[in-house]
Amino acid sequence: MKDYKAYFIIPASPSQVYLALTVETTIHLWTGEEAQMEAVPDTEFSMWGGSIAGKNLAFEPDRKIVQEWYFGDETEQSIVTIKLHEHKQGTSMEVRQSNIPDEAYDDIVDGWQNTYAAALIDFYME
Repeated sequence: MKDYKAYFIIPASPSQVYLALTVETTIHLWTGEEAQMEAVPDTEFSMWGGSIAGKNLAFEPDRKIVQEWYFGDETEQSIVTIKLHEHKQGTSMEVRQSNIPDEAYDDIVDGWQNTYAAALIDFYME
């Protein structure tokens, strides 16, 4: 199992980024895919047409999202923590993901960098 940490600069305020990550209709706008999301702990979510699915664990409006991402039959939970920090160019989005299965690590890193963060950045650059 591996861990991943990265920072992405999103050209929008922390409150805008938070809404983009927690409101179904906004998630659909920046991903182009159906989403199921409710900013309530202990609810399940899915994004990117089900490619990302899991359970919401905690929310701090405009500041922090904690989720468990499912990986098939893995026994250890993969926990994703997204922290939003004000930045002179908008928001610094800090991403931490723990317990990524070794065989999925490269795909997860690529997904964070070239799909998830890239789509969010593009959404606010338009």
